[in-house]
Amino acid sequence: MPRRRCHWRAGGLFLRDPDYLFWGETMIKAELESIVGSGAVLEGQLLARYTSFQVGGPAEFLVRPETFTQAAGIIAYCRENRLPLHVMGRGTNLLVSDRGLSGVVMVLGDNLAAIRATGPRIVAQAGASLARVSALALANNLSGLEFASGIPGSVGGAVVMNAGAFDGEMQDVLRQVLAANPRGELVVFGPQEMELGYRSSAFQNNDHLVLEAELELGPGSAGAIEAKMNDFNRRRRDKQPLDLPSAGSTFKRPPGHYAGQLIESCGLRGAKLGGAAVSEKHCGFIVNTGGATAGDVHALIRRVQAQVEKEQGVRLVPEVRFWGDFENES
Repeated sequence: MPRRRCHWRAGGLFLRDPDYLFWGETMIKAELESIVGSGAVLEGQLLARYTSFQVGGPAEFLVRPETFTQAAGIIAYCRENRLPLHVMGRGTNLLVSDRGLSGVVMVLGDNLAAIRATGPRIVAQAGASLARVSALALANNLSGLEFASGIPGSVGGAVVMNAGAFDGEMQDVLRQVLAANPRGELVVFGPQEMELGYRSSAFQNNDHLVLEAELELGPGSAGAIEAKMNDFNRRRRDKQPLDLPSAGSTFKRPPGHYAGQLIESCGLRGAKLGGAAVSEKHCGFIVNTGGATAGDVHALIRRVQAQVEKEQGVRLVPEVRFWGDFENES
């Protein structure tokens, strides 16, 4: 039986050759269901429903594993059969092409979101929201995760991106990660092996899937922890356009600069392309003002990059991750 022909690409993505051969979709769906269960594989789901930008085309196949074994099985199956594979958490840092994604999209959300506290440590599955994990820390008088209480993403995504805010980062509390390698084998990573840096980690390039994270926190008073969380969240509400769909900060912070200030200095506050706009409230955010396409957002990001580089001599690097084909979309 012919298999899809494609190339492996760093980051866990497969790119198919132009002359690839198709399996029948029914066969692929049946084999995926043999791993995750009957009825657990969806076809043609619009990924706009799964991303905070609320844009994105259809997934050829979408799966939501309920166990680590199922997730590892999907990884091994896609590798063995050379199927494109994308793994997403809560979609808060993604821009998915309007054309959608071929192959398999594996969602790790509420389906893999168990959390537990043991002494000063919290163990959280990849799909757990940072807000829930922070709330558990508060309930157990554990300090160190206050910075994450208002970050909208999942634990898995936060590990991959070494998410942070208000001078706190995941690397400050992350002690161990359980991941699956491309063969579907479970592997444990310690702090050094994770290679955590500013908005970066080894998981961005090593083709391993984060399944669970162990966080080590310190003792604190519930009152002080809650006050700090409330302060951080108030500051987010005051400064960030939380009322419009976005993927958070669009660009990484350039050394010695702030992306929002550079963008504003170029007269780009409120700049629009289609339904996408540079936020009036915070120029570091590109938002969906209503009816934006992924092409609109992508084109505006490129326009901002070009103008800032031309006028300020600084190349802004997107913090948002692009999935799919954006050629000729803008």
